[in-house]
Amino acid sequence: MIFRIYARDIAGIARNWALLVTILGLIALPSLYAWFNIKSSWDPYGNTSGLAVAVANNDNGASIHGNPLRAGDEIIESLKSNRKIGWRFVDEDQALEGVKHGDYYASIVIPADFSTKIATVLNDNPEQAKILYTVNEKINAVSPKIAASGANAIVEQIRSTFVKTANGVIFSLLNEVGLELEKEKPTIENSRDIVFKLEELFPEIKSAVSAASADAAKAEAIAGRAQNALPDAAKLVADGRQLAAKLTPLLADSADAVEQTAPALKQDLQLLAGAADAAAELAASLRNGAATADTESAIAALERMDGKLGIAARVAGSSADLFGRLADMTGGSRLADADAKLRQAESSFTRSSEAANQLAAAARRGEEPAAALLDKLADGAAQASSVVNSLLDRYDSDIVPGIREGMDKALTAAKKANEALKQTAADMPDIEKLLQDASKGLTFGKAALAEIEKRLPNAEQKIKRLAERIRQMEQEGSLDELISLLQNNAQRESAFFAEPVVLQEYRLYPIPNYGSAMSPFFSTLSIWVGALLLVSLLSVDPHPGEGEALKSYQSYFGRYLTFLTLSLLQTLLITTGDIWILHTHVVDKGAFLLFGLLLSALFMLIVYTLVSVFGNVGKALSIVLLVLQLAGSGGTFPIQVTLPFFQAIHPYLPFTYAISMMREAVGGILWDIVRQDMISLAIFAAVTLLIGIALKKTINRASSGFVRKAKESDLFH
Repeated sequence: MIFRIYARDIAGIARNWALLVTILGLIALPSLYAWFNIKSSWDPYGNTSGLAVAVANNDNGASIHGNPLRAGDEIIESLKSNRKIGWRFVDEDQALEGVKHGDYYASIVIPADFSTKIATVLNDNPEQAKILYTVNEKINAVSPKIAASGANAIVEQIRSTFVKTANGVIFSLLNEVGLELEKEKPTIENSRDIVFKLEELFPEIKSAVSAASADAAKAEAIAGRAQNALPDAAKLVADGRQLAAKLTPLLADSADAVEQTAPALKQDLQLLAGAADAAAELAASLRNGAATADTESAIAALERMDGKLGIAARVAGSSADLFGRLADMTGGSRLADADAKLRQAESSFTRSSEAANQLAAAARRGEEPAAALLDKLADGAAQASSVVNSLLDRYDSDIVPGIREGMDKALTAAKKANEALKQTAADMPDIEKLLQDASKGLTFGKAALAEIEKRLPNAEQKIKRLAERIRQMEQEGSLDELISLLQNNAQRESAFFAEPVVLQEYRLYPIPNYGSAMSPFFSTLSIWVGALLLVSLLSVDPHPGEGEALKSYQSYFGRYLTFLTLSLLQTLLITTGDIWILHTHVVDKGAFLLFGLLLSALFMLIVYTLVSVFGNVGKALSIVLLVLQLAGSGGTFPIQVTLPFFQAIHPYLPFTYAISMMREAVGGILWDIVRQDMISLAIFAAVTLLIGIALKKTINRASSGFVRKAKESDLFH
């Protein structure tokens, strides 16, 4: 009887041309709904060049050390080659008026003092430059977000270029200091050696003067040697004074340069802390099993974390090298402590990176995460986080003052050396006179030698004082280490601090366009809409033939086969049109068609059962269920960003598993996901069949009076 009802329905469609035309329209309509929606959203983010955004440049320009700066003009030139958004270059009044009336989605105004404020970077009180961004949010819901991303991209480009340029100037200045020091290095070392030599010879000079009375010839020879050395000593002292005079402003410039790098070093420490915290979170997620439900996602997360931790280790090592050099140059114990702690962080990041690599390898082999490796990853991240956060906690209060203190010590030492050399130069005539007197004393006798002996202690004291000051300077920092630190590659250092971390992206299941990515949702939605159209226009209750008495289940299954046939034809047209008319990206076309037909059978069963059992109330229930599934299935926005109500009903909606299964066919199938989706959908089918078979007769009988009364109004069919 079930198949007799089905055959009679098909024959009736074939014999009645009006019904046949209606049926063909019902078969075609859902596919048009899917195709138009998919095609209209094919690549919305790739066609933003038509999105009009006004740009007005009022920048008056400025100058830095006599060099002209017109940052506003540079921004305009860069935007003219940017085709991602439809930039419109107008004046400020036209821009604001156009945004107000909807001619432009947004406007960007570069103020008159833009370059002037950027130029304050070299002042004691630098000011931040501003770009004025105005958006009309009532025109469209999405366009303000796209326009804002374009504005943010401009600001980020300016920031990156400015940081790179400013760092380049700083490191170039440091390089000049290093080159000047290296050039004068022989003079510095000769000055030091001659002072030490004089200090060493003074006992001999004193002994010679003391013995001059007894042995004039020997004293004369020693005095001659001393006199021969005096011209070289005088020249070296003069050269030393010149070098010290140059060294003082150079070290002052170095201190300013190091001061400018302090924020960049702090940013590096913050990035290291973020990497450590991310590793700790991943370890915790892997330990409680939340991240291992999806093996591929876990592997991808571990590989990304391996890369991040490797970069963090290198950044920690580079920062440690810089702090070490500054500590050696300035003699600061606080900077040496920062160097040691960053070495610890580098070691911890390296251990965590090795653990992440080993965990990823184990996951690829299908093994569960080893507790020892998870502990290694978590412990390394915790140790690194503790070390880096301890540095950040005292960075502004301890480390930056340590850098300043060290540079101040070097500057003070240079000034003291200049003063000592100046004093020595002033004392040179006295020393020369002493030696001349010693020479004369050999001729004129012991009276002159007694006078010389009185002056020698004062001269010896001055030479020893100068030698001691030179030794103190060498203890505070090696000249070679200072030159090595200042001669780092300026361009590479500038580029590193401008962008210390680069994001490396991996696409596991690439889908080339937005339309293809949305095809699972729109196709699933169209299958449900097709089922609604069928139950809205066609009757779910077959009329018995002459002499027939239809049982409830016969009526239910007999007419369902008719609806199922029409729904399958609708779905076949939808899915084949997606693939071969719209050319949507589908990795497994056969699975896409098969999954669509399975969903067609289920959706038709659900909608048909609701209408067959509850009548017109069932149609309303089908529409309500459709509305709930639009927001609660996660088909457009991630379910995590929707309201708590929709997150709560998400697991109990057929669309949730239907869209997931269709996405597998589009992006690349993971059969464990498909099996889970099919099991969930089978449960929906079983519940629906139970309602249709067990409750249809009872509910139809109970509601017959209500339906009959409603039909008397001539408004219900």
